[in-house]
Amino acid sequence: MRMGEDTYRHKGLRKQLVNLLKEKGITDQSVLDAIMEVPRHFFLDSAFDLIAYEDRAFPIGENQTISQPYTVAYQSQLLEITAGMSVLEIGTGSMYQASILAEMKARVFTIERQKKLFDATKLYLFKNKYPFLKFFYGDGFAGLPAYAPFDRVLITAAAPFIPPKLVEQLKVGGKMVIPVDEGETQRMKRLTKLADGQLQEEHFDSFSFVPMLSGKNQ
Repeated sequence: MRMGEDTYRHKGLRKQLVNLLKEKGITDQSVLDAIMEVPRHFFLDSAFDLIAYEDRAFPIGENQTISQPYTVAYQSQLLEITAGMSVLEIGTGSMYQASILAEMKARVFTIERQKKLFDATKLYLFKNKYPFLKFFYGDGFAGLPAYAPFDRVLITAAAPFIPPKLVEQLKVGGKMVIPVDEGETQRMKRLTKLADGQLQEEHFDSFSFVPMLSGKNQ
């Protein structure tokens, strides 16, 4: 993550992006406000500075990407966040999605399996602004049992199946947003954990994510 200027031009581009997201169906005002507030160009190499607010994904190294803003907004909206909720995020990546959730006043616990990407979190610029955002190096399939249960679980990679340990770490009444499938595209699902431990499934649009992999990568 790099420090840079957040100019009037950047803010103007963010406003255009927010308007585009509204046109594409994002209605949660807290999500739109967070997209407007968080400078996406800080999470990208300076080479992307002038195109950082285009609605597309960009490479961030280690065969990973920063998701397109619409995907970030879509998943964030499905989570139905309210202030103070605990959210487990699987796949820290660029730290942008985690920052959006933190801006929405969630308590965010985010796991990254790629050591180089995790090490970059030590340079996170907004530690003072988001004191309830915590970074972890580990296997996303294992979650963070020491901090469970969570109000929400967000998976930001294509899961081959619904990870049982993450279901265990979800509160009763809690929701998990997860793209599931091993093909080129994944169907977005929202799972609500019922009192008997069963999952109520809702199905949404299709997206394309990098694969969710097990273990840790040095």
